[in-house]
Amino acid sequence: MHFIKSGTWLDDLLLDDCPGMDLTVEMLGIGSMPGLMEFRPKSSCVVAGVEEAALLLERCGLAVTRHARNGDRAEEGQLLLEARGDAAALHRGWKISQTVMEYMSGIASRAARMVDAARAVNPRVRVAVTRKNFPGAKRLCLEAAVSGGAVVHRLNLSDSVLVFDQHRIFLAGTGRESGTPLESFARRIPEFRLALPEKKLCAEVDRPEDALLLAEAGIDIVQCEKFPCSVLADTVRALRAARPDLLILAAGGINGDNASDYAATGADELVTTWPYFGKPADIKVRMSAL
Repeated sequence: MHFIKSGTWLDDLLLDDCPGMDLTVEMLGIGSMPGLMEFRPKSSCVVAGVEEAALLLERCGLAVTRHARNGDRAEEGQLLLEARGDAAALHRGWKISQTVMEYMSGIASRAARMVDAARAVNPRVRVAVTRKNFPGAKRLCLEAAVSGGAVVHRLNLSDSVLVFDQHRIFLAGTGRESGTPLESFARRIPEFRLALPEKKLCAEVDRPEDALLLAEAGIDIVQCEKFPCSVLADTVRALRAARPDLLILAAGGINGDNASDYAATGADELVTTWPYFGKPADIKVRMSAL
């Protein structure tokens, strides 16, 4: 597991699903009966969330045996996780642990699809997921994507510098420089570098000429937004000629279907939100009385 999940965070998930008594278990009078619960995928997938599910089940007081790790590739019907204990604890942990595994394994499988497709044509390229994950679920979304072979583009606004046009538009009103907001920003790159000497400076552009302008101004990383593949390939060649040390990111509309095309342009990193959005994996849970 890559991202720490505190005990409080795990308990909050459990409490959200079962804030008081389990009315169904109480009505049936089965709470103290011993049982076994098993988790198996209904189709092949990249597993994620199995380590989180094990922690959740353990906090319910169950004896847990984990047969897979986040990032493993599992086949249909493969046993991933089993838990033993009383029926009250099994039912308390059942649905939240299953749901975590299903959503995370869906994200991990999509991330793996992108990574596999991209590296088939460019073994050095990275697939990077953004901070545009579902609010409140960052730990799960990022853990799942990393389990699928992706890397993290940005954790949050505090960990890195990425200058968008929405930032640069305010530079035009300072009166300090003439020209477009992008030109004003480019001229002040040495100043900004002194302000944050330990950080790489990255900026997003949507035109090849703007990418070249920032490269010549000394930017560390340029993020090319929504460039068609043919245009991006030409831009990458021009940027490599001007600045061999420049890190080049491609972003905007990159998904499992076109990842190989974007990887073939020679970009260093494919920035995407695509793995976050899609169908969860289908994890079958079988429960039996002992």
